[in-house]
Amino acid sequence: MSKQAIAIKSEEVQELLKKMQSVNSFVILDYSGLTVEQVSKLRRELTANGCEMKVIKNNITRRAAAAAGYSELAESLDGPNAVAFSTEDSVSAAKTIHEFAKQNKALELKFGVVDGEYMNNDKILQIATIPTREVLLTMFAAGILEPIKEVAMAVHMHVENLEESSQE
Repeated sequence: MSKQAIAIKSEEVQELLKKMQSVNSFVILDYSGLTVEQVSKLRRELTANGCEMKVIKNNITRRAAAAAGYSELAESLDGPNAVAFSTEDSVSAAKTIHEFAKQNKALELKFGVVDGEYMNNDKILQIATIPTREVLLTMFAAGILEPIKEVAMAVHMHVENLEESSQE
């Protein structure tokens, strides 16, 4: 291999390493059974959710992952893979790919790194099924408001009972 080719590959590894360190999470997926149209649709959905998908050679990904301290990831790479990066939040890439895979059985979410922690397929699938931030906030608000609502109803009923007893 020429020195120029080695320099280019080294530069690609450094760029990927910087990307891995700057994003909230990234996941590895096997897209081999998808058509070009399906891959394009997946890319659009990922972009709409603040994510980015790139097809990167496994050797480049291995070297960058090892340099970033993700040796488990480097050891697990095989076959045709793509990397989806999530910059806005930690779960959007995994969630988008998981939802897309429900209609496209050929797509496989393999493993990834979320907030600096390597996660195998089982953990990534758990992350992918967590409700969105908005849904969690709504659930939290409902949980807080329910006891307040019950107290307000009890106070209201008590006031009505006092009014009735004072009229008699």
